[in-house]
Amino acid sequence: MSHNPIRPWRNIDRRPSRQIHVGNVPVGGGAPISVQTMTNTPTTDIPATIAQVQACAEAGADIVRVSVPDEASSKALKEIVRESPVPIVADIHFHYKRGIEAAEAGAACLRINPGNIGTPERVREVIQAARDHNCSMRIGVNAGSLERHLLEKYGEPCPDAMVESGLDHIRILEDNDFREFKISVKASDVFLAAAAYQALAEATDAPIHLGITEAGSLSSGTVKSAVGLGNLLWMGIGDTIRVSLSADPVEEVRVGYEILKSLGLRHRGVNIISCPSCARQGFDVIKTVEVLEKRLEHIKTPMSLSIIGCVVNGPGEALMTDVGFTGGGAGSGMVYLAGKQHHKLGNEGMIDHIVELVETRASEIESEKSEEAIPEHAAE
Repeated sequence: MSHNPIRPWRNIDRRPSRQIHVGNVPVGGGAPISVQTMTNTPTTDIPATIAQVQACAEAGADIVRVSVPDEASSKALKEIVRESPVPIVADIHFHYKRGIEAAEAGAACLRINPGNIGTPERVREVIQAARDHNCSMRIGVNAGSLERHLLEKYGEPCPDAMVESGLDHIRILEDNDFREFKISVKASDVFLAAAAYQALAEATDAPIHLGITEAGSLSSGTVKSAVGLGNLLWMGIGDTIRVSLSADPVEEVRVGYEILKSLGLRHRGVNIISCPSCARQGFDVIKTVEVLEKRLEHIKTPMSLSIIGCVVNGPGEALMTDVGFTGGGAGSGMVYLAGKQHHKLGNEGMIDHIVELVETRASEIESEKSEEAIPEHAAE
């Protein structure tokens, strides 16, 4: 096991919800919170879209959404689904035929607003296609595209209007005996989104997809998403998340994982604990951490690494991590393994050495997991 255990006072009591499946990924019902993103390549550019899906999957995406605005995109979707290592959600916009085509093409889930695709008969056709092809749905309510009658009723986008929209859409699916759906009530305003999600969580047992929509650039959008999603997740709300950034979709995945890792809700890769650096630092902390993040991206095993510039907080932080390095004086520092002093290390060549130590520890953790998974009688 990793040297950094989960302590009881860190536990989050997650909201109970029923479980659905997006392909082979369980959502809700106590399943791990899944991380999603969306491609931004033209769907008809099949090689580029497949490459982006694969890059996102390598970064840890559990599910990837693809836009399907027209018939040509529906045709491309079939090959994209075939080559994708993760389930594909089809965003079908407003056209019911795209929903039918996407289900037939192998999409694992349809992102849909049942009220926006036409007559009850058309809704039933999409539901039947989803049922026939083992396809789930996501009801996607957005503050920026609420129905006219709700805006007239409430005067502006507000939590009550968003939840009413969501419950109306739930009713359409349930009236057609379809319950394989999750739901979101997204807004770009953190307060609006948080209030809507809290009310929604009390009104339905459906799995909830979290997002702060149109959050902004990599920097500002990360902060806004961390505040909004972090608070909801801390309250136990949320079964799957997407961080919406004006950035490479891979960055959305990375930020999503960092949010979940900070709350102990998902554990993947190396969690680097590092100081902001100051005049006491015995080496260039900022540059070292920047390089280590890149060098350790390939490690998927959950583990912790502390990189602290001096001995004020370094030894204490190292006690809590799998591998640690604390800066000292005269161009060297102390390496900690499993919280204990192990050996001194010169600053020159420290990065290569730390990478080697982390890779070794990751291998040990994986071996320990394998041994724990083998029944005792099978090992005899």
